[in-house]
Amino acid sequence: MVRLTIDLIAKSRNHFKKKRGLSFPDYLKTLTHLHFFSKNIEDIGDLSMCRNLTVLYLYDNQITHICNLGFASNLTHLYMQNNDITHIENLSNLQRLSKLYLGGNRIAVVEGLETLRELKELHVESQRLAPGEKLLLDPMTLRSLADSLCVLNINNNNIDDIRDLTVLKELQHFYAADNQLHNMEELEDVFSHWPQLLHMDLGGNPVCKKKKYRDRLITVCKSLEVLDGREINELTRQFLINWKASKEAKKKKTNKHLMSGPSLSYPLTNDFNMGQTPRPGHFNSHANVQRWKPPLQSLRAKKLKKPMSRLLNHVAVTSPICSHVDA
Repeated sequence: MVRLTIDLIAKSRNHFKKKRGLSFPDYLKTLTHLHFFSKNIEDIGDLSMCRNLTVLYLYDNQITHICNLGFASNLTHLYMQNNDITHIENLSNLQRLSKLYLGGNRIAVVEGLETLRELKELHVESQRLAPGEKLLLDPMTLRSLADSLCVLNINNNNIDDIRDLTVLKELQHFYAADNQLHNMEELEDVFSHWPQLLHMDLGGNPVCKKKKYRDRLITVCKSLEVLDGREINELTRQFLINWKASKEAKKKKTNKHLMSGPSLSYPLTNDFNMGQTPRPGHFNSHANVQRWKPPLQSLRAKKLKKPMSRLLNHVAVTSPICSHVDA
């Protein structure tokens, strides 16, 4: 088993170059960077003599546990991607840690980062989990990173829900490609809480096939510069924002009209049309009731009735005379 120890550092040509008058212990105190990637390392030994270590490269090894780093209070960058780590642990003393790379491991839950108040970048992409299993992010850990985290990479982890990420209000770069995100409304709600978001990649998620997917996200993320690898034109963004505002205003006006209902008026009147009953609000009092007046057409018919009878009588009287003359 290959173990990272002081002896391994001493044997490394890339690190220890003995200088005149400088002992090995003194040399270890001057070390700020350790490069031990792709060395088949399985375990981390005692490195406490490297008290000024700031950057540690341990990616592409076979490490199963994060351990023996409590001494590294000055560590700012830790690269441990592509190992066999199953749990995030023993990092509480790394108060100055700014960038943490843990992609390509076997981590099922992102946790144990509550004390890392200066962590700005967290990379946990492509965890090698059992089929059907997805990466989970502990809400307590997320809340502790809310004021510091600027970059989050959770690509390719079978994630289908990111509502717990809403608290990350300082996020500027978000990478969640090749997951199972499908709820457009959920994404809009989460992203509306990230006013500083500049770059985002959601490619390969089912939500990308939704209608107006790109337009809706550009409208919600007002500071976004790049979405899924494509830059966002400022004129396009302004057009979409104005279009959305106009649409919402029209919808609000329509809803207000529907809520108020149609305007029905029943004017007070004191005359009744033939065949109609009094309208609501009328009272059958002597003051309101007037004599019914027949319509104009009935009056004309009445005037024509008398002349027609006279004409018939005239025909009846003269018909015998006409008959006699004809005879």
